[in-house]
Formats: sequence, C-alpha cells, structure tokens
Amino acid sequence: MNETLRGEEKIRKEAGRHDYHPDREGYIGVFDSGLGGISVLREMVKAMPQENFLYYGDSLHAPYGTKTLEEVRKLTYQSFYHMLDAGAKAVAIACNTATSAAVRSLREDFPSVPIIGIEPALKPAAEENPGGLVVVMATPMTLKEEKFHLLKDRFGAGAEVLPLPCPGLMEFVERGVLSGEELESYLKEKFEPLGGRKPDAVVLGCTHYPFIRKTLEGLLGPDVKIYDGGAGCAREMKRRLCEAGLENEQQKAGSVAFQNSRDTEEEDRLARYLFSLPF
Repeated sequence: MNETLRGEEKIRKEAGRHDYHPDREGYIGVFDSGLGGISVLREMVKAMPQENFLYYGDSLHAPYGTKTLEEVRKLTYQSFYHMLDAGAKAVAIACNTATSAAVRSLREDFPSVPIIGIEPALKPAAEENPGGLVVVMATPMTLKEEKFHLLKDRFGAGAEVLPLPCPGLMEFVERGVLSGEELESYLKEKFEPLGGRKPDAVVLGCTHYPFIRKTLEGLLGPDVKIYDGGAGCAREMKRRLCEAGLENEQQKAGSVAFQNSRDTEEEDRLARYLFSLPF
C-alpha cells in the first residue's frame, strides 16, 4: 500500500473493468484514515456477530482532513482495492472525509458491492431536540464540505446547529489518549466560545470521537445527549447485506482481523485495545 498513487482517471478506468462478485462468506471491510473507524467496527460486530470483519486503517497517510479532495479519493480507492483483494464482500467507509470524496464514485464503479458511508448523526440530534442547541464536533474539513452543509440544511432547521471545529482531537485517539488533564483542557478550550451555555445535544462528527465520549460526558454533565453515527451505519450495512443476499449464515461468531498501512506492532496493539474497550 506504499506504492506511488495512481492517477484518478486510471483508477476509475480500472474500476470500470473490474468485474467483482462478492462471496457471502467474505469479509465486511471497514476502512478509515486511521483508528477511529474501530468505533464503527464495534457497532457492526455487535449488530452482526456472525459476520467476518476486516478493519483497515490508513494511519500512514493520516490525517485525511488536511489533504486535497483528489488525494483523499486516490487513497480511498487504493484502500478499497486492498480490501477487495483480501476478500471483502461489502465495505464501510468509516471516515467522513473519505465518504465525501469517494463513496458516490465507488458505488458507480462497483454496483455489486454494498458500500456504506458515514455522516454526522445530525438528523436524530435535531429531531429529538427541537429548538435546542445542537453542537456538531468534527474536523475542520468535514465542517467545510458541501456534504455537511447539505445535511445541515436538510435536517438542522428545527434546532440551533453550531459547528465546532476540533483540529487535533483525532490525534488524541491515534495516540491512545482517551482521558486525562491534557484532553480535558483541550475540550474545555473548544467549548469556551459557548460562554457557559450548555448544549442540549452534541454530535460526534468524527469516528474517532466516540472513544473520548466518557471524558466528554464528565465535562458536559449527564443532561447533554451525545450522538454518533456508528450504530446507524451498522444498521444500514445489515440492511444492505440482506437486500443483496450476502448475509453470512454461519451459526458461530465471526472473525475480526486488523490491518494498517503503517504495519507496526504499536498500531496493531492500539487497534486491538480500542476494539476491546467496554461500550
């Protein structure tokens, strides 16, 4: 996965010639620019315990939020091919930036493969807190993307939606820092612009952020509802597999494998640690 990036045009042409037939006993591939997508993987294993899963994190090229759209699309296609080569029957793109950059074209190029993207859980947060203050924590790139603004326009009209850019927050998770003074200080600083006003709901708009949920709950208090899109993504994957007739019918628990473009013992250890944390 460290080869020179192929041009987007070449990738699309290759994809158009790629006649791929998913096997119902194959993996569900879950992909992210780093380790945050493990929060989505956990929800999927919970919802579909009989399925086999392959998690692929592209930590070598993280973060995606600082790259151009073309760069993100190239990296996403490379990782997608990697998962197909490993036997994936369906793929979840557990990264907001990669979803915005490539999910539409991937679906066009691979109509036989169920492909699920991720987006901030703004819809349930706004619907369940009418007229309330809904804070959307996300990377600056996610909040700038057209996809988020369309989501905000469509579902955010019934609430006061406040985008809250959190540059650097995903790096806490990538370092395995899920609690402590450093993280608490960072979060307090980010919420200072609210001037002491307490939100009714907070949307975790990055798949890394569920791992700092307990610290966030301690900071905001028990009355603030917190939303993330992992469970919804798992439900959608299950629905798409059933629709395509690709559910694994084995009666035992499936396997879970981890891979990372950085390919170090530290990355593997941290991935397994995040996966093993209690919900």
